Amino acid sequence: MDKKRNRTAVYNRKTKETEIKCKFSLDGSGKSSIDTGIGFFDHMLDGFTRHGFFDLDLNVKGDLIVDGHHTIEDCGIVLGNAIGRAVGDKRGIKRYGSMILPMDETLVLCAIDLSGRPYLSFDHQFTKSQVGYMDTEMVREFFYAISYSSAMNLHIKVLSGENNHHIIEAMFKAFAKALDTAVTFDERTTGNVLSTKGSL
Repeated sequence: MDKKRNRTAVYNRKTKETEIKCKFSLDGSGKSSIDTGIGFFDHMLDGFTRHGFFDLDLNVKGDLIVDGHHTIEDCGIVLGNAIGRAVGDKRGIKRYGSMILPMDETLVLCAIDLSGRPYLSFDHQFTKSQVGYMDTEMVREFFYAISYSSAMNLHIKVLSGENNHHIIEAMFKAFAKALDTAVTFDERTTGNVLSTKGSL
């Protein structure tokens, strides 16, 4: 099991609605260069990168004159594909990761299984329609796109919280910490895939 391998992926996507260029590394140091055109979304992705110790270059040209839907959803699709490619064959990794993350009055649970079977459970209703220039309903859409394009089982549950900014930020940071754990190598797997099936 080569723990020094650089698990980095490049994934680009161009449609009539968005043009996205992404470079993502699981084995980074928390560095990011992010420009989606939506300031609050950039802030959330920067937090994801920093707290997961990933590296992320993400440049987006989206149809923001319409709204932020296509930009945010397509970023989820692109980042999810990049995560899947960077993870690779999953040999030697823990596969599962979870985090209960506090942020002021907020407490968010995130749990991940890199099972190859996509599923999202998202348990929260926001009390505001926007934070900054980001529609809060797009938070779920982003994580849905991540889970399905990376074939990840992803659960996000707000245990307590009132401030919508804090809640969303805690979600992104909890997701980062859970993913960081799931992709960490475990010596006890002896380089195999952690599954009774022999593959994921």
